[in-house]
Order: sequence, then C-alpha cells, then structure tokens
Amino acid sequence: MVDNGFAMRLRVLGIILAGGKGTRLYPLTKERAKPAVPFGGKYRIVDFVLSNFINSGLHSIYVLTQFRSQSLLQHLSEGWQMGGIMKNQFIIPVPAQMRSVGETWYQGTADAIHQNINLIEQAEPHVVAIFGADHIYRMNIAHMIEFHENLNAACTIAAIPVEKKHAHEFGVIEAGEDNRILNFHEKNPDAPTIPGQPDMVYASMGNYLFETRMLLRALREDAEDENSSHDFGRDILPKLVQEQQPIYAYDFQTNRIPGEAPGETYWRDVGTIEAYWEANMDLRAVKPPLNLYNRQWPLRSTSYPDPPAKFTFDEQNRRGEAIDSIVAGGCILSGGKVKNSILARGVKVHTGAEVEDSVILDNCDIGRRAKIRRAILDKNVRIPEDWTIGYDLERDKKLYHVTETGIVVVEGNRSPVDVATLMV
Repeated sequence: MVDNGFAMRLRVLGIILAGGKGTRLYPLTKERAKPAVPFGGKYRIVDFVLSNFINSGLHSIYVLTQFRSQSLLQHLSEGWQMGGIMKNQFIIPVPAQMRSVGETWYQGTADAIHQNINLIEQAEPHVVAIFGADHIYRMNIAHMIEFHENLNAACTIAAIPVEKKHAHEFGVIEAGEDNRILNFHEKNPDAPTIPGQPDMVYASMGNYLFETRMLLRALREDAEDENSSHDFGRDILPKLVQEQQPIYAYDFQTNRIPGEAPGETYWRDVGTIEAYWEANMDLRAVKPPLNLYNRQWPLRSTSYPDPPAKFTFDEQNRRGEAIDSIVAGGCILSGGKVKNSILARGVKVHTGAEVEDSVILDNCDIGRRAKIRRAILDKNVRIPEDWTIGYDLERDKKLYHVTETGIVVVEGNRSPVDVATLMV
C-alpha cells in the first residue's frame, strides 16, 4: 500500500526486474547478477530500488531474477525478509518460471512480466509498479503515484534529461507541455532532443506505473505477436502511444524526498565499469550528490555483525589514515593510507600501503608498501607486498581487465601472488 492520501483506496503491486546479465559490468558480473554487485562499501545495487519501495510505503514486492541469481537470492534472504503478518507485506524473489510456450528464459522485459502474469491476476492491484533493479538513485515512488492518479493515466514513465550522446542507451521520450507522451524512441542515437536544449534528450528511467487492466491487455496482445521482441521500450510503449492511450512522463527532477531540499535528485545508470566507479566516487564528497546519511530516507541493506573500523599506529610513514573516503565496518588500516576511496567490509591495509581513487570490495588484503590507484578490487583479492596496480597500465592489461579510461578491475578470489611469481 502507498502510505499517503491514496493509501485507503489504492492497491499497488511492485515488480522489480532483476534478471539482467549486466555484461558491460564484466568482470564484476562474472559470478553475480548486476543487481547483486556491491556498492558504496556496504550495499548492493538492488538495495536502492527496494529501499525506495519500502520508504514510499510500498510493501507488496516481487523480485524477478534470472541469470547468476545465487548471490542476489542470498542477499535478499539475509537482508530483506519481511515478517509482516499482513498478506500485502512481502518481498518475494521469483526465479524464472519458464511459463512461455517454448519454456524459454525471459525474452525481454515485457515477456518477463507476461511469464509471471498470474502474480498480477492473483493480487488484483489497481496499479502495477514495474521498476528496474540496476540503477543508483533515491525516489519517492508515492509522489510518482500521486502524479499518475491525478492524471488518470493508463501508464506513467519516470523520465530525466540526459546528454544526447547517451541517447542510444535509453528510451527517449517526446512529451507535450502537459507531460503527455507523444512519441517514444528506443535506443535511437538520432532521437529528438528537448526543445530549447539541443544537447539533451528526455530519457526513460525504466520505471513504469500501469493501470492493471490496460497492462494485462497489452501483455497478452504482445505475447501473441510473433514479430515482437517482447520488450516494453521497443514494443509495448510505442504501441500504446500509437493507440493514443493516456501515457505521461513523470519528471524525476520534481521528485520530493523527505529530509532533503527540493530539486536534490540523483540518478545514475551504472551500466559500465566507468559509470560504476564514478558513482562510487560521488560518495566521497563533503556534500555528496547522493546522501547516504538522510535518516528520513534510509538506505537499507543486510546487517552484518562487523566490528567497527580501526586505524592503528601514529608514526611517521606508518600512520593508518583515510582521507575523503568511506570505510566500512571491520576494516583495519594498520599503518596504511587511503585517499578518495571506498573500502567495503573487512578490508585490511598494511604498513606503507597506499590506496587512492579506488573501490575495494569485501575482505581484500593490501600488503605492505603496495600501491593501488584508480582500481576496483573485487571480493577477497590479496595484494602482495610492494605490488602496484594502476601505475603501469600496459603491464596491468596483461593481468587484469583494464577499461579504455584506465580503470583496472581485479577479479575476485584471484591473488596476484601467483602472477607475480610467473613474471620473475
């Protein structure tokens, strides 16, 4: 239910699409689904959309999973079990059921919903909120629902301006002055720009509200169309626009989060290693664009019994310290220095080691005098003494994954010790 003025008469069912491969985030998605990728020291990407739902008063949520889902399922089990006695309070992961005629994996976002259409029929909601699980943002969904209901919309799409050079990555919306959608262009590099802003397009965030009966009809018609790719952006939304259904764009920039000033919105599509790294780096600022410390809109996640972070030694060239960084519980900076970085749970940084502009995931161990710069270390990586990463990119390319912008990604559970031995 929505905890606002519509709560007494609206039943809202949340469906979170969490089954994507996340191939552009490789190797972080080598062994896990994209929504299960760690972020910000103690969270997973999926925690953002789940927190948005719960904070907005929406407690009936199905999470559709598919590829490499074990890590995600474990996280949901450990951190998101709801103990409410009301039948409309649940967060339930739904593995791919293969309910299609050919018993296939999900063929597109619309097919994922259609294969689970029985969940909608059983719940009999007034509104279905279909959201993606792979973005970093905070959103008061109740505000979007209020917008949707006031317009008596059949469908509402959350939208945000992005640079035109990214048009090929998004569905682009053409909307009138009343926010009614006039056209929808799916991942078209030549999509029209925002009037008066030739370098910007109005991009879909992949978050939709649907009037239930209209959604069910659209899903069934799309499933019977052999020429459809069974995707919301490519098929269902353009068709609904052509039918002149009342479809509206909700301007995410108008969203209001309790505890924050109007207009303070943040949304990042962390679809690439660069975007993921940059979003983590955004957290380091004195006044970060994404505020994790707003108690009126908490970011929820799994709670671990970690001890506090510890900084040891106060000697010249042997001082444990972190500057403009986030350090999670269980970390020990034993004479090492961390600057402009994110350290997840249980990281150890030993004497003389330096970590700068990096994201270090759980339980990594940085040996004495090692130097790490502009890197992402996945879980359980052990860096030997005097080893360097990010200082010789040509050498790093032979050992690790290096992006075009020079960010080095070291796969989890892999130790550079063996590689170092081979290179001697």
